[in-house]
Amino acid sequence: MSLDQETQQLKNNNFVLQPILLGKIDIPAAGKNTKMYVGDLTGNGRMDLLMVQPDGGIDDRYIPHQVQSMTAFDLEGRILWKKGEPDPDPGGPGSDYPVQIYDIDGDGQNEVLCVIDKKFHILEGATGKIKKVYDLPDEYAHDCIIVANLTGGEFPQDIILKDRYQQLWAMNKDFQLLWTYTGNVGHFPWVFDFDGDGRDEVMAGYDFLNADGEKLWSCANLEDHADCIWVGKVNPTISNGYQIVIGGSVTVMYDHYGKELWRYEGSIESQHVSLGKFRDDLPGLQIAGLDRIVRGNENGKDGLFLLDANGKEIWKEDRKTKGWLTIIETMRNWDDHHLDYILAYRRGGGVNPTLYDGDMNPVVQFPEDGYVVHADLFESGYENVIIYNDQTAYMYASKPMQQSKLKGKAFQEKRLYSVTLYPGGEYVEQK
Repeated sequence: MSLDQETQQLKNNNFVLQPILLGKIDIPAAGKNTKMYVGDLTGNGRMDLLMVQPDGGIDDRYIPHQVQSMTAFDLEGRILWKKGEPDPDPGGPGSDYPVQIYDIDGDGQNEVLCVIDKKFHILEGATGKIKKVYDLPDEYAHDCIIVANLTGGEFPQDIILKDRYQQLWAMNKDFQLLWTYTGNVGHFPWVFDFDGDGRDEVMAGYDFLNADGEKLWSCANLEDHADCIWVGKVNPTISNGYQIVIGGSVTVMYDHYGKELWRYEGSIESQHVSLGKFRDDLPGLQIAGLDRIVRGNENGKDGLFLLDANGKEIWKEDRKTKGWLTIIETMRNWDDHHLDYILAYRRGGGVNPTLYDGDMNPVVQFPEDGYVVHADLFESGYENVIIYNDQTAYMYASKPMQQSKLKGKAFQEKRLYSVTLYPGGEYVEQK
């Protein structure tokens, strides 16, 4: 029986597949309210885990976080290094933490990019030791860190910083200011080389900037701000390259010249969107979304939805459980199934993290609740899911796995150095 036939049989019998628990790691040494980052810190060919605690004493609706402490673990749970001391009363996960794992200097080893004590730090990934420290271009230029190629280098070495909602600062590899921009820049601008000239354009919230920070066009008549941004060849009938899908007050798709292609207004607040090939009976890509229908801690409600390549609603969840803070992402290469899944977590209402198919059937429901990251931890070609809380990180897979032989530095894909609470991304053909 093929995997597709097995999955369909399980659906017909109202069963969901059970993930394989590969192991668990005790992480209380990292402190409370930590966020997990994944990357090969040691350069040995295996992924490591970096737990980051934010600073407290701020209102993160308006003031961006800095780093309070960081604790690096390997996949066996050994502590590789610590920087800073965890605070028993830290800030919460209501906004981004200014941290990324990336080989910014091209030496073949990943660094940790972070903001500590109002300074931009580049730390050695293997030890946490300081390699470089720079002054920030502004007191509040630390809401998040975006790695970009604005100057046309062989690989991305430029940095974009931002405050909570209004201003960007673009820095070159020597941390010299290239340009600054003020506008409605949203949560996490997405950078992508739309015109193929070797330099990234910047979708900065509702404003599209060239690599020199000049605004080329803006989204028309959109309220509030951009919550998340995705790039992909959504509609195969459109021949002028990649399209841009934005989730915010509505879900809307543009071409990269600024033409609005469609607008879905069947949601109250499109907090998250995600591109994927979730259905094989529809052309192009589909857009999964999360609508915050009713805000509120006690009686809040959200619902998943799915749109086709033309922005037409395929289905919308009529949720019966309470919860309004769901995060969704696209899950590729979880198993041998040829379609993508919708990963939904932080659902509340007793609903654990779940993988849904393009018909909104739950395919996998994980036995633990918590925040979620996913990556190919063992260079197996399959994505693993890690679910974590303040005490434990649980590693799951679709099948039993063994750690691969050491092969040199594990690949740090763009998604893993563009980490944000408001997941955006790009859907490109996999090699």
